[in-house]
Amino acid sequence: MSQALGPEQTMTSVSNAARAKRSTLPARILRDRHLLLLLLPGLAYFIIFKYVPMWGVLLAFKNYQPFVGFMNSEWVGFDHFKLFFADPAFFRLIRNTLLLGFYDMVFFFPAPIVLALMLNEVRNAFYKRFIQSIVYIPHFISMVIVASITYLLLTTEGGVINELMLKMFGHKFEFLTSESWFRPMIVTQSIWKEMGWGTIIFLAALAGVDQEQYEAAIVDGANRFRQIWHITLPAIRGTIIVLLILRMGNFLDRGFEQILLMSNALNRPVAEVFDTYVYTVGITQGQFSYSTAVGLFKAIIGVTLVFTSNYLAKRAGHSGIF
Repeated sequence: MSQALGPEQTMTSVSNAARAKRSTLPARILRDRHLLLLLLPGLAYFIIFKYVPMWGVLLAFKNYQPFVGFMNSEWVGFDHFKLFFADPAFFRLIRNTLLLGFYDMVFFFPAPIVLALMLNEVRNAFYKRFIQSIVYIPHFISMVIVASITYLLLTTEGGVINELMLKMFGHKFEFLTSESWFRPMIVTQSIWKEMGWGTIIFLAALAGVDQEQYEAAIVDGANRFRQIWHITLPAIRGTIIVLLILRMGNFLDRGFEQILLMSNALNRPVAEVFDTYVYTVGITQGQFSYSTAVGLFKAIIGVTLVFTSNYLAKRAGHSGIF
């Protein structure tokens, strides 16, 4: 049975609460000092490699001259942006980048979800782990190796696939030099290399689905397809939306290394994207300010897509990323 506190005890309790409130922040820092120390390397990484280089975006508003230095170079405002918008390459870059991003969203993004759903249906644990290990391996292969394998398979000079095409259709296909085959080839490479690795998050989300829902659905006579449609997919819908929003941030980021390795003089009209254009004009032609303006434009579009998709997700009743 509780006893009522006296005036002195009440005053003491209030005083202790006030003292605890005043010392909350220092006490918590002292209590979590070891965890805060673990935070320092990651914090230093982001400051040094992510935030400090952002100072360089000012280069887009200057006419940078290496001989006079960054600080003494002339300010030119938005001249480089105006020059880029008037450049005939602008619409070609927009078209190529958006088309590759569209194909990526339509074909590559759903691929890990489908594979995760298929793996979730595998009941043999050993067989399931074996398949998971196999599909993870391509993620660890460098893009240089992937490009080399692609050349060996698709080349018209003894490539395995082209030899099969010759036997089946009577002629070979110019996969590596044709403009029409470039985008399917890039998307296929991305699916093969990253589809298995992309299933990790979805498999983790699927592991949290309540099994009693499946048992209740079986009692109600639902087959496997209806269980996937009404239980599994709704359970991972939040994860799909969050990853979709994050993916939108990289919508214009088409993978510089992959595009550079697979492009050549014959397919360049459809292969050149923002990343390769920045490399070409910035590094090989020395137009540092102009290439910085192009890169900054791409980054602004990416941030806009993230905020827009996050807003639309919230409007649709889902939780966004912020």
